[in-house]
Order: sequence, then structure tokens, then C-alpha cells
Amino acid sequence: MADGASALLTGGRRREAPAPGTSRRLRGDAPLAAVAAAFTLAQLLLVRPGLGLGWDETVYVSQVTTHHPAAFFSAPRSRGVSLLVAPVASWSSSTALLRVYLAVLSGAGLYLGLRSWRGLFPARVLATAGAFFATLWVTLFYGPQAMPNQWVGIGALICVGGFLRARREREPGALGAVVAGAALMAWMRPTDAVWVTLPLLVLALVRRRGRLLLALAGGLAAGGVEWVIEAYAWYGGLAERLEEASRIQGGLGFQIAVDDQLRSLGGRALCRPCTGSMPHPVITLWWVLLPAVALVALAVAVRARRTARTLVPLACAATAASPYLFMIGYAAPRFLQPAYALLAVPVADALWHLARTPRGRRRPVGAPLVALALAGHLTVQLVVLVYTVDRTAESREDWARTAGALHRLGVRPPCLLTGHEAIPIGYYTGCSSGATSGNNENTTVARILDTARRIPVAAVTAPGGTPPAYARTWVPYRIGDLDIRVAPPG
Repeated sequence: MADGASALLTGGRRREAPAPGTSRRLRGDAPLAAVAAAFTLAQLLLVRPGLGLGWDETVYVSQVTTHHPAAFFSAPRSRGVSLLVAPVASWSSSTALLRVYLAVLSGAGLYLGLRSWRGLFPARVLATAGAFFATLWVTLFYGPQAMPNQWVGIGALICVGGFLRARREREPGALGAVVAGAALMAWMRPTDAVWVTLPLLVLALVRRRGRLLLALAGGLAAGGVEWVIEAYAWYGGLAERLEEASRIQGGLGFQIAVDDQLRSLGGRALCRPCTGSMPHPVITLWWVLLPAVALVALAVAVRARRTARTLVPLACAATAASPYLFMIGYAAPRFLQPAYALLAVPVADALWHLARTPRGRRRPVGAPLVALALAGHLTVQLVVLVYTVDRTAESREDWARTAGALHRLGVRPPCLLTGHEAIPIGYYTGCSSGATSGNNENTTVARILDTARRIPVAAVTAPGGTPPAYARTWVPYRIGDLDIRVAPPG
């Protein structure tokens, strides 16, 4: 009778008891989901959907939109970002809609990246790691932007977490995470993917873990195959494309860029050439302390006899950062995002150790110091973020105003722009962009003059610059501080 009453109350079927550990896993996922949701909301509130597209973004977005001509796609770039934005950019020209889409997507990516580490560290450590990475100004700033580096960081989290879990027996989905993370990284930036996975490849080879080695190689191949095919189709081979990419980046080799990265921490999106004074020490203090906290994390892991799960992400972070610290002659804060993502988990583990004893008791000195450091860190990151967003918005509004003035001068699609900042201004104007020299060289003087006979063409010269020889007889105009010369019709 009791069974019959129970069956009636449950709609005629007896409910099965939840699998052991299910509720515990759900409780562990909840903090990660909360951090990811807060990250998405913070992007929408602090970076704002109305922020115009940046230079690199216009290149990536123009490859898939039907509203703008495709900009020149140089050798170092990969198609991953273009494919990422295609679900929105292919049918809508709304920048705000694209920003919202990317903010939601990056929040979901952060959640998946943290979830890949479930079982390796307590949920509180993973949630703290996500909060640390998500509150960096560079993470918040680039989260809703069509740029590759943050997605390399998400892929690195997924891949390295999956790799560590796959070393255990019967870890469901771990090998899939390795493949997916490696593919995502290679999809976005193939060379960065190789640097991130280098310690994993060596470890799998030394330990003779064939399945892990195959998963890594398969993921890298799946994500990078398109880039390799383009290398042979357009550049004459893989070595030739790598050589061209090195030339565009100023020649890769032994170069100290540590000081350049420090200068960029004050909110400089691109530090090339990287001159000027260092930011205030308060701004750079977190960056200097980060390696020290990472060493604390390693010491904690060694004492707890769980060295691998801390040493492996630290090694991958080191190899991910090394080319941007010691092989390139300029800096951008976003270059180090994969390293920050991988450092976040060990750093969070160290912070919990400094604040709490192994029995969970609050350390009377360590806990207040950690809380004070985190409060100061958050304040500095938000100040730099607000400054960076305001300054960036102003420069992108300048491009929009220049585009409006060009329209009034009769330079409307179909049209062609050449010269200073022709790529972003051309995108805002709806024009193609052309360059006869430099890293974005894609045309000749003869082709520009021939185009001018059919459609509007304008040459843009920077303040104090000299207009190109082919445009010196064109009609001059002044738009802001730019010298604009418009080719006579026909």
C-alpha cells in the first residue's frame, strides 16, 4: 500500500534516487556558474556594448560580414575569431549585438574552462581562480571583443585541466577536453597553441601516454589545419608563412620585452614602439608579485604531495608567456592572457593557503593581508579598465566621425581608402583599404589610380605626414587633424 501511495504521488512511477555525488557536483558547479555570470554582467556594464570596433577587430569581422569589404588578412592572423563572430556578424552590422554575443560567449567559455579542473582543486579555489582572471582589466576589456588571445586562454584552461584529469583512470570527458582545448587554441592562434602545449607534449612523450599524445596532436591538427592550408595556398608553404609572420612582428628572436609589458599595464592596448615612462608602481605591483605567489603555490603543492596539478599549469604558463617576454620587440597586455588564465588556478590555491589553515581556520595575519591585497588589486584593475575604455572609445569615435565626413565629401561605398589607418577608417566608411608598402601591403600605385577612375578613392595622411606622391594633386581636405586627399572623379 505504501508503494501504491508513493506511485500515485510521483505520477505512477517511482523516482530513482540521484546518483551518488550528483548533488555535490551541482553544488561545486554553482560557484563557477556564478563567477561566469558575474563576468558577463561586468563586461556589459563596464566595457559597454556601444564600444566601437578596434583596428584588429575590423579585420576579423570584415572577413565574414556582408556589410563591409574584407580587409587585408596578414600572415600571423588566423580565421578562428572570424568564424567565432560569424553567427552574428554574417547577418547583422550591429556592434552592440556583437558585443553582447561575445560577452555571453566569453562568460560561458570561462565556466567551461574552470569546470575542466573540477576534481583537481576544491570548488572554492576554482571560483577564486575564475574571479582573479575575470577581474583583470585586460580580461574584462577583451572579453566582449573580437580578439583571439582570451580564447587561447580559455582553450588552455580546458586543455590543461583535461590533460591532468586524463592522467587518472576512468575520467569521463577528459580526453575530449584535451582535444577541444587544443583545437580551440590552434583555431585562434596556432603558434600560441604550440607554445602552451609544449610541456604537455613533452610529458606525454616521456611518460609514454599514447592516448594523451594522440589527443594533443589531434586537437592541434584539427584547429590549425586551415592555417596550414592557407600557408601553402597563399604563401608558398608553412615555413614561408612563419617567416612572413615573423617579419610583420618585427623579426622574432631573442629580445627582452619584459619592460615593454610593464609599460603596457597602464592601459596601452598596443605598445609599439614601447616608449615612455613606466606606470605607477601600484599598477604594476600585482604583475611583479604574481611569480612569487605562483612559487608559494608550488611549495604548497609539493608539501601536499600533489605537485603535478600545480607544476603543469605553471610550466604551460611559462612557455605561453616566453615568446612575448623574450622573443618580440613590442608588447600588448592581451598577449599574456593565456599565461594569466593558467596561473589563476595555482595562484588561487596559494591565496587560500595563505588565508586559511589546512583545517579551514582563518589565519589571523594572512587572511587580512590577502583580503587587503585583493581589495587593492580589484581597485587598481577597475581604475585602469575605466581609463582604457574611455580612451579607446574616444579614438574609435574619431574613426566614426572621420567616416561621416568622408561620406559628406562623396566618398561612399563602393570606395577605396589608402594611407594612415586606412583599415579601420575604411571599415567605418564602408570602403576597401589599400596599402602599397608596409605590413598590410596589398596593392600597387597603378591599381589605386585605375580604381580612382571607377569609384571614389581617398588618401589619408597622419598629422605632420606627407601625402603619397600619387595623391599630391588630389583635392585636399582637413578632417580633424587628418589630411584627406580625394581623387578627382573619372
